[in-house]
Amino acid sequence: MNFFSNLFGRNSDPKSIISFDIINSIYSYLYSEQYNLEFKVKGIQEDVIVNLYNFPTSLDHEEGNAEIKKAGFNNPYEVLNELYKKMDIAALSDDAIQEGLEYDFIHIQFYSEPTSEEKKFFKRSVKNFVIFFCCTNSLETNDFKILYSGRHFFDYTQGLLESELLDIDNPKNESQAIGIKDFKLVLQGICQYLDIEIPETVELPSSENLVETEEATLETFEEFVKLVTRGNIEEEELKKQSKILLENYQKGSTEYHAIVFGHFDFFESIDAWNSDWKFDPEDAEYFISEMIGEDLNFEYPEETYSHDLFPYIQTALEKRGFELMSYNTNGDNYLFFVANKEDVDRILELSEITKIEIDQL
Repeated sequence: MNFFSNLFGRNSDPKSIISFDIINSIYSYLYSEQYNLEFKVKGIQEDVIVNLYNFPTSLDHEEGNAEIKKAGFNNPYEVLNELYKKMDIAALSDDAIQEGLEYDFIHIQFYSEPTSEEKKFFKRSVKNFVIFFCCTNSLETNDFKILYSGRHFFDYTQGLLESELLDIDNPKNESQAIGIKDFKLVLQGICQYLDIEIPETVELPSSENLVETEEATLETFEEFVKLVTRGNIEEEELKKQSKILLENYQKGSTEYHAIVFGHFDFFESIDAWNSDWKFDPEDAEYFISEMIGEDLNFEYPEETYSHDLFPYIQTALEKRGFELMSYNTNGDNYLFFVANKEDVDRILELSEITKIEIDQL
């Protein structure tokens, strides 16, 4: 009877990778082997960052104590009780606080694609999953609660306090829905990275090895060139450009300017649009029409220019199965090209591998 009551209400769905058994396995590694991780997961922009923190130690330092005072609390335990209140976890008593015990939590941070609203301002969106352990129908730790935030934690204490309790089965908005989808990928990636066995009952978000390192080879650059040109390149030219890009890649960071000039030369050799940071809608319509080989007209509010036009351009292109992307010049100009919508994720993956900086707009 106790066995079944201990399972009731727990995060123990045998089909879900967001479950106590998976989270606890990750926690065990962080606790006994390495308390922080930073690595790449396929399908996730930039590195995934995983940290094991605890109350009070992780906030008990000069900067942390200043943040605690600023938030209106006296010590880390008061902050923890405020978070427990939000998660419906029983607060620590004064006696428990006096014991000075440590209470661990895991903070996982990564970047996802922005929401439809965020796309107007950002190319990516930060996702924070803060995991606290608790007991459900048990005297022993057998469950967890997650606080979620789609903001950067510039003030860590305030970031925690502003986080929201997450219902993984019922996301309350688009930001949470995107975050949960990618969080499943991240958890699979962490397990594969740490060689944690995932039960056969779990429905994996991906059939791939998400942390397998893909090396930059001539074939890698050939695939990249094919995708960014949408296949509109002669075989001889494809081989030539791929070889040049690979040779530039192999020069290493000591010849950064030569590598960047090589990237510029490549994009200027294909059907791309080199524009100043400030451009008119008429310019966009003309040059993008040239790139896709058909007239592109899009609706936009009056007095709309430059990057403010991106949502309207993308909406018009999406109807044709395209997306506008850009080589990151790290300057005050754009190097635009048009990609097939279905190839965008792979282009971004190849961008990471080849070190050719491509931006979603």
